[in-house]
Amino acid sequence: MNAVPEPALEPTPIEIRAGVELPAVREEIELRTRDGLRLVGELATPLDRAPVATLVTLHPLPTAGGFMDSHILRKAAARLPALADLAVLRFNTRGTSSPRGTSEGSFGEGIDERADVAAAMQFVESRGLPNPWLVGWSFGTELALKYGLEHGIAGAVLLSPPLHRTSDEELRRWNASPAPLVALIPEHDDYLKPEQAAERFAVLPRLRRIDVAGGRHLWVGESQTRRVLEEIVAAVNPAALPLPTTWLPDSRSAGAEPAS
Repeated sequence: MNAVPEPALEPTPIEIRAGVELPAVREEIELRTRDGLRLVGELATPLDRAPVATLVTLHPLPTAGGFMDSHILRKAAARLPALADLAVLRFNTRGTSSPRGTSEGSFGEGIDERADVAAAMQFVESRGLPNPWLVGWSFGTELALKYGLEHGIAGAVLLSPPLHRTSDEELRRWNASPAPLVALIPEHDDYLKPEQAAERFAVLPRLRRIDVAGGRHLWVGESQTRRVLEEIVAAVNPAALPLPTTWLPDSRSAGAEPAS
């Protein structure tokens, strides 16, 4: 007798949490700055379609442990190419190290990093990546605010902006730009709480300020991570909302894997 084939097993949905890396094309890249430095990074793009927009991420303060793998940026790269059709560019600013490697140079107090932002935007242009949005976190928001208007960005999202290095004049310059600007202010931020943010950002009335109840500067925990990623997607590609909390592997991909 011929053996009866067993029915194919249905794929099991995977809960999207901290260690999950969804399918994407991931490429190790290098950026070259105008002052001759090599910066290391990664570009993650949707697996089987073109991205609708690009996130150029700017990490927290490297002298306080910030780097391209700071968890919100790593999770954006792990999830959003698959969930929201976004390309995600991460890189280490000068003198910063991560498992990807160490970028040349040394920390420039947010001044020399102007060239790092320019190198990232030049890379985006050279690859023809669409609709670039800057996504800065903490120190990265200073770079976005100080230098973002020098480039053809579609908009910017600020996570936990401390406004230590950004002047009121630099903030006012954004009033003349058509690029949307969104700031997520954690209720319990270590540097700029909502009431302080309201005062500092008063010179920038066109800013969309989102005060996040219960939020903290480092956005630790899955609920805070999801809130941040959903606000980014709401700004950049709202058609992809709501972001799913599970992933069902299918024939187009090898499924989700634990992030390394």
